[in-house]
Amino acid sequence: MIGKEDILTLKWNEQGLIPAIIQDIETKQVLMMAYMNEESLTKTIETKETWFWSRSRQELWHKGATSGHIQKVIDIQLDCDNDTLLVWVEQTGVACHKGTYTCFGDNKDKNPSYQILNDIIEMIEKRDQERPEGSYTTYLLEKGLDKILKKVGEEASEVIIAAKNQSHDELTYEASDLIYHLLVLLHNQKLPINDVLTELRKRYQK
Repeated sequence: MIGKEDILTLKWNEQGLIPAIIQDIETKQVLMMAYMNEESLTKTIETKETWFWSRSRQELWHKGATSGHIQKVIDIQLDCDNDTLLVWVEQTGVACHKGTYTCFGDNKDKNPSYQILNDIIEMIEKRDQERPEGSYTTYLLEKGLDKILKKVGEEASEVIIAAKNQSHDELTYEASDLIYHLLVLLHNQKLPINDVLTELRKRYQK
């Protein structure tokens, strides 16, 4: 990871900018390309979230400041000529302002399959804020931790039974139920899914 001391070694263009390629640490897909100046790069290093320089608006912008689709910076690398940045991030939501996971895709169907996890997390957050009547998620949130824990336990048991039955269809259905209830539990405990993914990455790297 480059530090503030490395900024002096960078080769900025005539406008004092350097291109930054943003890549998802999980999927390895290139999400977007934007420009940074010295100030935005410094803020990126300090806050561990991406900041860029808008050439059209002539101002700094913090990725996800309004949409909530922030990019948590894991690493920043330089190319061999010191004139391009590669920024590895954990992407929350989608990266493109057109609503796609990556700016290099033309529709949402090109999202990784587990983008559905982000969709479900956003739905749970919305249900918590709005509490619409008749919603099962609303029901769980209003009943609280004990009810949610009971459902997680029940669904885990049903996953075990489905596996013992050696039924792929049954296991698919029950595993989906377990994952959904686990996401509700994480929301109840205010534990971001990225924290769990980070722990998994640490174990994998070992």
